[in-house]
Amino acid sequence: MKKTKFTGSGWLSGIFHRIKRLFTRPNTPLSDIEQARRLIAAVERGGIPLNPAKVNAVARNLGLEVSRHAPVEHTLQRLREAIRRAG
Repeated sequence: MKKTKFTGSGWLSGIFHRIKRLFTRPNTPLSDIEQARRLIAAVERGGIPLNPAKVNAVARNLGLEVSRHAPVEHTLQRLREAIRRAG
């Protein structure tokens, strides 16, 4: 009987990957309002949005018209207002 070496073959990691998939839920895409809520929550915890384009994209997805030159603080305030209106 031939012995099989499993070191470095990826066989064992493949099994763990399949087992992990059995017990975890797939990532579902977040709604636009949920993305805005998470962004605002991160900022309120002390985070600083490093990419203003992402903040603007979240705002635009909610239907807000945002200038590329608008300050991030202004956009965040408008996002807070939109979240309040959404409930």
